[in-house]
Amino acid sequence: MLTKVAPKHQVMDQFAAVDGQIHVAGFTMMQISAMLDKKVFYVYSRDVIAAQVEKFRQQIPPRIKLHFAVKANPNPAVVNFLKPLVDGFDVASQKELLIAVQSGMSVADISFAGPGKTDAELLSAITLGATINCESITELARIEALGIAAGITPNVALRVNPAFELKASGMKMAGGAKPFGIDEELISEVLANCAKRAFKLRGFHIFCGSQNLKPEALIEAHQQTFALAVKLIAASPYPIESVNLGGGFGVPYFAGEQRLNLVPVAESLQHLLQQYQAELADVELVIELGRFLVAEAGLYACQVIDKKQSRGTTYLVCNGGLHHNLANSGNFGQVIRKNYPVAIANKLGAVETEIVTAVGPLCTPLDILVDKMELPKAVVGDWLVVYQAGAYGPTASPQDFLGHGAVQEILL
Repeated sequence: MLTKVAPKHQVMDQFAAVDGQIHVAGFTMMQISAMLDKKVFYVYSRDVIAAQVEKFRQQIPPRIKLHFAVKANPNPAVVNFLKPLVDGFDVASQKELLIAVQSGMSVADISFAGPGKTDAELLSAITLGATINCESITELARIEALGIAAGITPNVALRVNPAFELKASGMKMAGGAKPFGIDEELISEVLANCAKRAFKLRGFHIFCGSQNLKPEALIEAHQQTFALAVKLIAASPYPIESVNLGGGFGVPYFAGEQRLNLVPVAESLQHLLQQYQAELADVELVIELGRFLVAEAGLYACQVIDKKQSRGTTYLVCNGGLHHNLANSGNFGQVIRKNYPVAIANKLGAVETEIVTAVGPLCTPLDILVDKMELPKAVVGDWLVVYQAGAYGPTASPQDFLGHGAVQEILL
């Protein structure tokens, strides 16, 4: 009979380790806790965010602009920090739109996507002059009517749901039936009528999927996206100013995953730019990234408040859990739950280890921080941290679930 061996925690290298403790901007978890007067929190690193942006800039052809997808982390401190580092913001709600505008980003470099925009959200974007990524034919009519009523010409980009999809994507956003965008086969008819409409068509948005770690899949998607964009530009009655090529660059979360190799992706993009040089000469090309820029920069830190044995299982009971970090619990898109990389932040490299399951304070068996993993032996008061927590954290989690309340965030 085979015995299943518990996995050891993944060792992540984006944060400094000094005297067996994780440091962010020179501070330990205990010191950050003292700053905040909180025993559970998110901490984000300026240095790691800047390094991710620089990685993109060094590899991807400069002809391609970089936009930050604010939905990945709409914390105002993070957005304000990224403002001078990127070329634009993409938002998915009125709240995100106002955060982006207040950062000082030019509204000409802000786009607004999402399949269920309210009239109030559309009017806000129209009034500010942001580009609305239109998701349906009926939304296009609403945008036009709101613009006429306000006496303002809306800026519009048509979001296209292409016939192809991004293979090996964590979340597929295109191909087949989708709530996102206008189906590719309907776009020609929409474009034929655009010259008679009361809006300005600025471009196209072609976003195929997210969280991809396979360069060959991204390369194939880019090849098809460029070809589709050129076809759409040729069919447009207006000169096209911009094409959002989507994103999809992933980060490693689970055992065995490696960081995305940007070199072949960049080489393919350079080839495509040369291939379509004439057709795209006057068109701004944008890659929109969220998770790739901020996920690795974040730690979710919570404290062990109890330790117990139950029929052969050692439990660490913590003061943080799925209400703050739903993704780590496995309830944000995972079919079969897998452990995120975690650590006992104040006992890195400790010789004495044990197999533990760490849970949060909620009255549900879904509240799991880590399941049956070998970690340094912990005691009450130790700090358990979840890596890759800089994207889809607090705003993607049910913070009021069971009344436990919101989590503190800090950028250092």
